[in-house]
Amino acid sequence: MSEARNKAIAAGTATAALNNLTTAQKNEALALMADALVANRDDIIAGNDIDIERGRAGDTSESLLDRLRLDYKRIEAIAQGLREVIALPDPVGEKVAAFERPNGLRIEQLRVPIGVVGIIYEARPNVTVDAAGLCLKTGNAVVLRGGSAAIESNKRIVAALRGALRKSAIPEDALQLVEDASRASANEMLKLNGLLDVIIPRGGAALIRNVVENATVPVIETGAGICHTYVDATADYEMAEAIALNAKVQRPSVCNSMETLLIHADFAGKHLERLADSFRRASVELRADAAAKARVSWAIEATDEDYATEYNDYILNVRVVHDLDEALAHIARFGTKHSECIVTENQANADRFLQEVDAAAVYHNASTRFTDGFEFGFGAEIGISTQKLHARGPMGLPALTSTKYRIRGQGQIRG
Repeated sequence: MSEARNKAIAAGTATAALNNLTTAQKNEALALMADALVANRDDIIAGNDIDIERGRAGDTSESLLDRLRLDYKRIEAIAQGLREVIALPDPVGEKVAAFERPNGLRIEQLRVPIGVVGIIYEARPNVTVDAAGLCLKTGNAVVLRGGSAAIESNKRIVAALRGALRKSAIPEDALQLVEDASRASANEMLKLNGLLDVIIPRGGAALIRNVVENATVPVIETGAGICHTYVDATADYEMAEAIALNAKVQRPSVCNSMETLLIHADFAGKHLERLADSFRRASVELRADAAAKARVSWAIEATDEDYATEYNDYILNVRVVHDLDEALAHIARFGTKHSECIVTENQANADRFLQEVDAAAVYHNASTRFTDGFEFGFGAEIGISTQKLHARGPMGLPALTSTKYRIRGQGQIRG
């Protein structure tokens, strides 16, 4: 029997014990997990160094290496994320609805764990901790399958977390890591119906497409992030520059970073050269349409393929548009329904953008980088869903629950 199947079976066995735990018991386990990360940080960083060196030898870009890299500060921040999940309300057992039928049946709808959650993800070891913490807090067992780029980091992180669980009421088998990082192991997880209740992919477009197209287990799609910022004619320059730079440069390797900057022709006529120089000073390569390139001669000519690419790097498309309609059409064609922004002082345009753009998160005068469970006050996040069923946007604790009905009667039968 394969590793993935064995670990899914072990996780499933642990769900019975998870279902009977109190919030206090689950929170105690999370606190032990956070402490274990900090206590084992030297060992975790040693494993991470192995991953970083392997990635560098394989010519992995610096922006992607940054997603992979761990240090004392980042490990403490990850541990703090667990501690913040402790402080959040436990949705399990929450009464969603309660009512009585004319025949005397008393019906309650309650939040319950999903069961066994499979997570398939790439080179982000923080996902290992975030997923474990959120799943366990909601009474779910979790089977993690990270990418080969972070395998040493993930093995040491999970060893520390399982060690903490041995001191808690949560069975350590509720947390599993599939150490076989081959594509075959991921593909096998997609077919583990009856063992996994849902699969959540986190990664690039190719990984997500493979999961969505091939899984027979239900999937919550966390889509790729081709995010746009549209700078309208009335935008304040200082605000527009700050938002655009933050959306691209603050951390370009993540899914909520901006990939295309749309600029109204009137704004471009006044400010594009200045704005382009700010991006050049930030080491961003610009790929521009003809109108933008006419003002920024050093930019590379942009193609439709560029507009459809999630760079996760210091590369930005720039396109000049003549009105809001043209910006909306571009976003509808190339966007991935993740995060979109308008910078404008025109309230009517802002309202229309917020209403018409079909995305999980739509912003007026704020960076797309805020699409994040931590920034939304959810503690950590299990991912950012770009689909419309079950959950959409940053997924915190409630997104990891389902519901069931509890019905109490006094002998009623249906006529």
